[in-house]
Amino acid sequence: MTPIRLFEQVFSVAPMLDMTDRHCRAFLRLLSRRTRLYSEMMVTGSLIHGDRDRFLQFDSTEHPVAIQLGGSDPAQLALCAGYAEEHGYDEVNLNVGCPSDRVKNGSFGACLMAKPDLVAECVSEMISATNIPVTVKTRIGIDNLDSYEALHHFIRLNIEAGCEHFIIHARKAWLSGLSPKENRTVPPLHYDRVYQLKRDFPEVKFTINGGITSLQQAEEQYRHVDGVMVGRQAYHDPWMLTGIDQQLFGEDDSDIPATRLNAVERFLPYIEKQLSDGVFLRHMTRHMLQLFHGQSGAKGWRRYLSEHGPRKGAGIEVIEQALRFVEQDEPTMIPNLVPFNGSEAVGESAPI
Repeated sequence: MTPIRLFEQVFSVAPMLDMTDRHCRAFLRLLSRRTRLYSEMMVTGSLIHGDRDRFLQFDSTEHPVAIQLGGSDPAQLALCAGYAEEHGYDEVNLNVGCPSDRVKNGSFGACLMAKPDLVAECVSEMISATNIPVTVKTRIGIDNLDSYEALHHFIRLNIEAGCEHFIIHARKAWLSGLSPKENRTVPPLHYDRVYQLKRDFPEVKFTINGGITSLQQAEEQYRHVDGVMVGRQAYHDPWMLTGIDQQLFGEDDSDIPATRLNAVERFLPYIEKQLSDGVFLRHMTRHMLQLFHGQSGAKGWRRYLSEHGPRKGAGIEVIEQALRFVEQDEPTMIPNLVPFNGSEAVGESAPI
């Protein structure tokens, strides 16, 4: 039987290392108002001892935006949760799902599933230190600690600690023998375990993650859980986000870019502001490479941005020229844009 939903449904883009930085999030926000965006994982030590203001900086247009923390020391996590609130984040998320060796060697991430009492202590301290929601992103198990009973125990302890929202990657993780990339695809998905958690703990919000690549699949998941999180699919085909506000939430989407070209035009003022602040063009254009995914000229767009974006002094003109490779169905407001006629060679030296 389908459980009764107690919460408003949530759609989010997963925290992804070297992907969901502040420039990526500012770009994705243009494509959907309702999608919740997450930072890359930020290690507590970096925030406590490093350039905290730079790490925590984000644009006000990014809301709703969450920060993901990596760590296992309750006091340090509590301190960083307070920093997050001070800087205006809408949510603090604890990483209990990353299986990489670097994270494991730091005694945080997925290996913490073996220490549910410690995670509960971390959650309790973080909740005490902030007024914004504290959530946990985890797997369904690790190595041979992968029974539903162990998962149920982990969730129960953290509910008792005060957590009211769990994001569950519906695969277990192998801490040895598989790379982080393999851990995203090799262990089989077990959506049924996340559904069972929702039935066992109906008073708690559950977001499901793993293997979801379309809005149609997301709609199916809302029959069982409160939220859906997508990862690399949203990064490699960001245009998919433009259907979310209307299709999943029934909201007016008239302020969402109607075409990919319009999305580029809408992002230009942000890029110009960042360039004036000393940010290199490539730090922004690398998140736009897949905007024309599946469209005519997409390969030329990617290659031109990849080759010319990193060059010293690169500016808006690089984007204007890259657009020449893309077939345009709508008139452009970008000055000096001459449509590409297909006769010019595209450089092969840059990565795609």
